[in-house]
Amino acid sequence: MTATTSPARWSLRAAAGPLATAAAVGATALALHLRDPHQQGSWGVCPLYAVTGLYCPGCGGLRAINDITNGAFGAALGSNALVYPAAAIVVWLWIGWLGRKVGFRVPSLPTNTYLWVTVGVLIAVWTVARNLPGSPLAP
Repeated sequence: MTATTSPARWSLRAAAGPLATAAAVGATALALHLRDPHQQGSWGVCPLYAVTGLYCPGCGGLRAINDITNGAFGAALGSNALVYPAAAIVVWLWIGWLGRKVGFRVPSLPTNTYLWVTVGVLIAVWTVARNLPGSPLAP
């Protein structure tokens, strides 16, 4: 004789990984809200910037999350304009992961090679542009 569990309980158990990840992301966002990364050195320094003096595509991302949690959505764009498209992709991937675990279908991200090459080129252009002397895109 085998033990069975209710479908709702099985779904909750199956969703444990995605839900734990969401909780960790939420805790990180709360920490960024409570400890302001706009204060120099409050979260350390970017290793790439410390070694090379160059801004990576993610530089300013912690400040952008802090801005979002404070309701300063425009300021988040000034901290790192990639925060919104990156967040959309991460949320889409997370919903797809949750869907696979609990048994509902979510459309996957597009797999068109040209699309992702274009995204990569745009990130490279963004990175170069924010490192130009006097660039308003610098974090």
